[in-house]
Amino acid sequence: MHVRTVRYDPAAMEFWVLITVAAAFLQNVRSALQRQLTARLSAEGAAYVRFLFALPFVAIYLFGLDSYLDTPLPEPNLAFAGYVVLGGGAQILGTVFLIRSFSTHNFAVGTAYSKTETIQAALFGIVLLGEGVGQFAAAGILISLLGVLALSRPTRAVDGWFGVGAMWGVLSGSAFAASAVCYRGASLSLAPVGVVVQAAVTLGWVLLFQTLAMGCYLLLRNDGELIRIARAWRPALLVGICGMLASAGWFTAMAIEKAAYVRAVGQVELVFTFIISIAVFRERQRTIDVAGVALIVSGIVLLLFD
Repeated sequence: MHVRTVRYDPAAMEFWVLITVAAAFLQNVRSALQRQLTARLSAEGAAYVRFLFALPFVAIYLFGLDSYLDTPLPEPNLAFAGYVVLGGGAQILGTVFLIRSFSTHNFAVGTAYSKTETIQAALFGIVLLGEGVGQFAAAGILISLLGVLALSRPTRAVDGWFGVGAMWGVLSGSAFAASAVCYRGASLSLAPVGVVVQAAVTLGWVLLFQTLAMGCYLLLRNDGELIRIARAWRPALLVGICGMLASAGWFTAMAIEKAAYVRAVGQVELVFTFIISIAVFRERQRTIDVAGVALIVSGIVLLLFD
């Protein structure tokens, strides 16, 4: 599939970094809210909430952009549809895998395992879009990965590097990496009317596909999960709002910059993760976590010099 190359100036680069950091923070809040929903819903149900309850808000977002702009929203095409289906399906799987990892490790470690997505996004970017990474970026990604591994170090020998929690975390990282690259491909396959609009249109179609696809799956299960989701509408609404805002940030940043770069900067989420882990869930952290965070930050800084 062919995609256009987006050219941008230093101001645009600063923009994608800022919105990536904001998206990482909002995603962390959303994940924390989703974790609380697992007491009332299955992993699939808690994952579905982020799509179903975000859809009305992205519709409002698109309506606002359409009303403000003088040009119509770009029309989907075949390449766009392919990226949307592949990326949307991968993100559904990634979300379910991530929530399952929370049930086997604490909140911070479950999220840290999923952060292997950054190096995987670089590989998917080469395969799907033909986009390589520079030397500084590659070094930054690897250094950040070392930080992630430090943060993911098992607290007990029985946890192991290849336990169930590690498996779900790494699988979620693979799925999220594939989805990120596909979303960039989808945005770039649209008519070049502006990255914010292209990202918003991509987000709208992705959420619609995910809501319908996963809704049909849950309906076929016929175990009352959709009823339980409806009863949990108040906390689910917060998940939807945070999820939509986070996704708008991610999609816009990835329409500007390579998915691997955006996801690498997005690892700043781990800083927010540990704050929430300590302040909200009262989970104890280790000395090695400090080294892990330092490596992640160092890797991000190095990447920005690319």
